[in-house]
This record gives sequence, structure tokens and C-alpha cells, in this order.
Amino acid sequence: MAVSSSHSIRTCFQIKPKSQSFGLEKRVFGLPVLQHGVVYVGKKLRAKVGTKVEAVQMGLEGPETLTDLKGLGRALGLDVVSEMELREKGFLGLRKTKLVCTIGPACNSLEDLEKLVLGGMNVARLNMCHNTREWHRDVIRKIKKLNEEKGYSVSIMIDTEGSQIHVVDHGEPTSLKVQEDSIWLFTPEKFEGSLPFTVQAKYEGFSEGIKVGDELLIDGGMARFKVIERIGSDLRCQCIDSGLFLPCAKFSFWRDGKLVERNQELPTLSTKDWSDIEFGISEGVDFIAMSFVKDAESVRHLKDHLTIKSLKSIRVLAKIESLEALQKLEEIIEASDGVMIARVDLGVEIPLEQIPTVQEEITQMCRQLNKPVIVASQLLESMTEYPTPTRAEVADVSEAVRQYADALMLAGESAIGLFGQKALSVLQMTSSRMETWSRVENCQDLLQLRQLGVSLPDRIAEQICNSAVGMANNLAVDAIFVYTKHGHMASLLSRNRPNPPIFAFTNDESTKMALNLQWGVTPLLVHLSDDMESNISSTINLIKSNGLVKDGDTVLVVSDVTPTHSTPMAVQSIQVIINMNQPGQIRNENSPDHLDRYTAMQFLPTDKYTHHDKHQLFTNPDKELDMNQIDKKKPKFFRRSGVGYAIVELARDFWLRLLMS
Repeated sequence: MAVSSSHSIRTCFQIKPKSQSFGLEKRVFGLPVLQHGVVYVGKKLRAKVGTKVEAVQMGLEGPETLTDLKGLGRALGLDVVSEMELREKGFLGLRKTKLVCTIGPACNSLEDLEKLVLGGMNVARLNMCHNTREWHRDVIRKIKKLNEEKGYSVSIMIDTEGSQIHVVDHGEPTSLKVQEDSIWLFTPEKFEGSLPFTVQAKYEGFSEGIKVGDELLIDGGMARFKVIERIGSDLRCQCIDSGLFLPCAKFSFWRDGKLVERNQELPTLSTKDWSDIEFGISEGVDFIAMSFVKDAESVRHLKDHLTIKSLKSIRVLAKIESLEALQKLEEIIEASDGVMIARVDLGVEIPLEQIPTVQEEITQMCRQLNKPVIVASQLLESMTEYPTPTRAEVADVSEAVRQYADALMLAGESAIGLFGQKALSVLQMTSSRMETWSRVENCQDLLQLRQLGVSLPDRIAEQICNSAVGMANNLAVDAIFVYTKHGHMASLLSRNRPNPPIFAFTNDESTKMALNLQWGVTPLLVHLSDDMESNISSTINLIKSNGLVKDGDTVLVVSDVTPTHSTPMAVQSIQVIINMNQPGQIRNENSPDHLDRYTAMQFLPTDKYTHHDKHQLFTNPDKELDMNQIDKKKPKFFRRSGVGYAIVELARDFWLRLLMS
């Protein structure tokens, strides 16, 4: 990117008093911990968004401890489960991979739902293929009751049924075991309840183009039938591979080892789907997962509909479960708010051996485009009937965590399985163990993230987050705090998969519930004022006073700074705060708490590069940067401090990234 002559780079070192409440007493690498920042102020940023990054050293006033925990989560906006996990394991022990559970007859009581919440469920999924509207409403209200009365924070997702051509139902409320060589009738005829060895197809033309000898697969291979006779629109089929037959199961036809493609003109959302969507809007769900998405236009159509009809922000997830969706993958991901990899249905349309690589490709593309991704289907399928998983299933879960999927999902394991809570426990333990191993073994993620921002403010926010995560990892901070109204900054930080957990403070309920699906993000609902300094100070003091941090814990702070009447210019900064009582450091006698703030870099719109306070860090833009010269011209503090040097390196890295973008 060419550098316009209307922009310049300045450095200024300003001393400002800082409140005693931060108590910066701990040292990192034998040095005081600091607050850091890069400031950008320019005409293009006016009336837009800004970002601030700070690193704050926690210091507790004496040996105070918290004994009364009652009501803490609500006061802080932190859900009870995250609070308990934080107290038990500390910042770095928090699980980063989110867990989604499908709710069904096996877990729809208030008691069972609470057990799932305490077991780590972040999102409750309701499959609209099954059960009645009243049943779903009852579950939604139970979950909301738990959230309101017990201080939990579980988001709610409904999953549309999709085109009726893909669904058959045997009429029983639970799964059936299909025996080999048994004869079954598949018919579009409507009937109530169930009939022996009879399956109702949801679409009248389900048998069009099907020949004797074709094979019918249930749920991607859970059971397999062979067509032995056509009787009008009905098909008589013989079971050739025994297995489980779920209610409202998905099916497909195969001929000579190839998928039989039919009726591609059917809409993505059926009449029933639209009715279910209106139900979801009225009940205030947080996510809608679209089944059998074929293109980006259908996703955009639903999002436009929700914008008009819904008072709250409902996120749309695209389910990738067909070859057609894979062929338009990038445009679908860009249009959606997230993705679910439905591996069972996807395995029907592509060879089984391609599933692992396709899963990884989808996961990586979602990260590139900054969209959360859920890995779903058959993660712990054996636990539908057995109390322990196979070792291969545990390895499958571990691989999804290694790929940095945002979330893992239980389907039949929790909805109809005999050991749903144990299955959730396996997901929780396996993902936590894999995350710890990756951090301890220093398994760095080598994925090169593409640039997403187009406008200058968006590019600056993106590079600030990229650089902030690098600094958080290099300085081994304990946590990242982000203050965000719409969740964008939190998602940009999550996209980089930092080692420390991300705590997202927001004043928007919809944003909080949406962030439940973001990797490594713990959302907190708090009041945010226009004064970001006040926001940072009040939340950190509240966390400290409630005993959720230990003496010496270090956090990196990132904040959106929205312009106001008093501050009409948006600001992006990385700042340094120093405990000035440390020997050999400059002391500001005017600051009663001996904390000085330094603005490490500042970018201002001028006609040429300028020199401020006798510290010029950059030379002519047409020449290469001479880092040796920069090192000589750093102030004494930066030359002698390893952490301070990291701040300058961060500032340099940020600006170089921006220049090259």
C-alpha cells in the first residue's frame, strides 16, 4: 500500500497520573508489567470506531480473600459456570472450545437441563424435525428460567428441518433397530402414529426416478436398504445393512456407487421452516441453523427477514451438508454468521475418506473469514447406547480441537442417548486436555490469516487485534479483556486463537449470547459508559474486589472507543503504565500513586513525517527502516526493559503490517 503524503508518524511520550486501583506491583521477566498502546488519529477515522489496547498488572490490596460468593456472577455479569471454573482452574485453565448439546426426550426436564449446563453446555440446540411446537416452547422457557434464576448463560439455537425431500419417519418417538433382511414399505401416504415395518416419506415425489436395485441410505449409512419393488409411489425395500433408524431421519438414494441427484429446484426453506423461524423469533432464540444450504442468496434472504421481523439480533448459521454447498463454500461462509459441519449428511454426498480433509478445510476457511464453526455429527455416537466412547471417537474429538474448531456438538448422544451427561463430560475433558497440551507443548498455529478489513478503520482494528494477541502470547499474560458493543473486536481476537482466555465485556444481551459460540471468549454483560477509562477501571476493580484474580495476575485490555460529543475523534492506542516506585526508573512526583502513562506511538495526518519530543522512530518512508537507529533513539526506559522493548516491537510490527496491507 502506498503511503499518502497526508499521513505521518510521530512518537510522543506523555506523563499522566493513573489511579491507584490498578496496583501494578507484579513483575514479568523481573520487570514491572506495563500498559501498552498504539494511537491512530486521522480524518478517515472521524465518527467511526476506535480501539485501545492496554496491559494491566493486577495487585491486590493486602491478603484479602472472598468468602461470600452469593450473587457475584450477577453483579459482575459473569455466568455461574464460568465463575466456578475460573475459581477452580484459574485463567489459563478455562476451556476455550465451546460445547453444543441437542435437547431431546432424554434431557428435556429442568433437572437434566441444569445438569447439562453445569457440565459445560454453552448452546442448547433444538432440532425442529422432532417433537411438537409446544414441546420446543417448553424447553426454551426452561432454559431461560435457568438463565434468569440461577445465573447461567446458555444460548438457544433452533435447527430448521430443510427440504422435505430428505426426510422419512417411522412414527415412533425413539430410534428403532432395523434387522438385516427385514422388509419395509416406504410410502408418501399420510398416517397418524406408527405402522409395523412402514415408513412415511415427507415428500410426495420422493420415489420419482428411483429404480429397482437402487439403495436407500438412512442418515448417511446408519442403516441401508435395497429397493426390491415399486408399487405406484411406494417402494418395498429389504434391509441389507442393519442398524439404528432415528425418527425423522435423513435419507438418500444411491445407484452404482453414486448419489442419485433429484429435485434440485426445491427451496432451501420450506413452508414449515418459515413457520419454525417465526416461532424462533417470537421465543427470542439466539441462533437459527439453516439445513441444506445451497447458496449464499438463501442465507442473505433469511438474514434480511430477521432484520425486519426480529427486535433482537439473531445469528444465522449455514449447515454444510451437501456437495452443492461445498462448491459455493466461501460465498456461503461470507454471507452467514457461522457454519455447522454436518458430517453425516455430508458423508452421503462425498467419499467417506474425504471427510477429515474437508472438515479441516472448512474449519480453516471459517477462521480466515472470522466466522465461528461447529463440528457436528457422530462425535461420540457409541455413547448413545454405551457409557464409554471408543478410542477412535476420542481421537476424533481431539482432532477437531487441534484444528481450533470453535465448538463441538452432541446430537443423538444427548437428545436420545442413555448417557448424555457422560458424553458431555467426555467432550469437556478431552477438549480441555487437548488445549492444555497444545499450550504446554507450545504448538503454534501456523495458519496465515488473510486481511478482512477494507476501510482503514477496519484494517487498523484488525491489525491491532492481531498484534495484541502476539503480545499477549509473548508476554504470557493471564487474560485478555475486551470491551465491545457488537462483538467484532472479541471475534477478531478469538480468530487469532490466543493462549490466554478472552473476557468480552458488552452491554448488549444479543452480543453476549452470540459470543457463547466464539472460541476462547467468556462474555459478560455489564454497563458500558462512553468513558472507556471508567469502564476499564470499574470492571477490573470489581473483578479484583470479588477475588477472581490473584495478586500479580496480568491482563491485556482491548477496547472499542466510540466517538462522543466530548471526544469526537476516534482513537486507537497502545499505552504503557509503569509502577514508578521501581528502582532506576523515572518518577513523576506529581502523581500520588507514582504511575506514569506513556503513549508509545501516535499517527497523525500531516504533510510529512515529523519529529516530536526528540524521539523520531521512523525515517523517510521511501527508505528501509533502520532498526539499529531506532534502538538508539528509543528512550532510556525502552532500551533497558525487556517488556518495554516488546512494546516497541509491537508498535513497529503493527505499523509495518498496516503499510503492507
